[in-house]
Amino acid sequence: MANLARGLIAFILSAFAALSASAQGYPNRAVHIIVPFASGGPADIYARVLAQRLQEALHQPFIVEDRPGGGSVVGTDAVAKSAPDGYTLLMMSNTHTVNESLLSHKPFQLMRDFVPVAPVNYSDLVLVVHPSVGVHTLKELIALAKSKPHALNYASSGPGTPYHMAGELFKAMAGLDIVHVPYKGSSGARTDVLGGQVQMMFDAITTMAPNVRAGKLIALGTTGKTRSPVLPEVPTVSEAGVPGYEAVIWLGVMAPTGTPKPVLELLNTEIRKIVNNPDVKAAWAKQGATPLDMSTEEFAKYLHDDIAKWAKVVKISGAKVD
Repeated sequence: MANLARGLIAFILSAFAALSASAQGYPNRAVHIIVPFASGGPADIYARVLAQRLQEALHQPFIVEDRPGGGSVVGTDAVAKSAPDGYTLLMMSNTHTVNESLLSHKPFQLMRDFVPVAPVNYSDLVLVVHPSVGVHTLKELIALAKSKPHALNYASSGPGTPYHMAGELFKAMAGLDIVHVPYKGSSGARTDVLGGQVQMMFDAITTMAPNVRAGKLIALGTTGKTRSPVLPEVPTVSEAGVPGYEAVIWLGVMAPTGTPKPVLELLNTEIRKIVNNPDVKAAWAKQGATPLDMSTEEFAKYLHDDIAKWAKVVKISGAKVD
């Protein structure tokens, strides 16, 4: 029995030593950042900013891989099943906190299978319509939707995404019967709204503003508490006809549960340096994105609070996976 105990202690000590050594030498090879959304969207864009800056700071390649599908489930599950060594990271958003209550049969649980690394930023969304719809204000859209129940469609990048939930919240608060058309990613949804195949969409202001400025789509409202400096001429949804409405998209980084704490702390420190870099902050401000700066513990609380918030929205709105 004594020999068994000594052997067990030796095993535990050697495991801790190996873990410490691996953390101290991190990273010594390429790190993959999995984006469970389509290319061209905010998660993809900002993951590439992080990858470039992290590569410069830590002197190893940081490779972004887009793995869309299932409203983020496909790529997220791949990260959940990867080795917890810090070499596979997840670029996540409030899609993930929504899915905790919206998708009951997904193969992972966010706060069980992942650990927080750091948040990145948040930005407002903008409600846009194709010019063929024939409306120019939010009140006109609401009146049209009420006069033609179930006739208007809105696109999203998939169930549980901020674009979907912004639409469901809008439906519930405005008392509308409009139809959700989910896509596998924001690029496909955006393309079909631009082409007029779908009438409208809530989209990230960071990616949609150029299309509004070019006159390809009409912006009816932004989703923050105050007007966005990117489209200051566009009223908020709240002031344009749905008082109290608010919805944003935020991004963050998580890692598989079991990732060594020193690795998490190193990544948190470096990401916080990036989001506080004056050049990064200035560039993001022009795009309508605001940096988020938190410790791993603060980010964990933020995640728990957001899961609870969206669980209430899912219940009130009656949102469901189509």
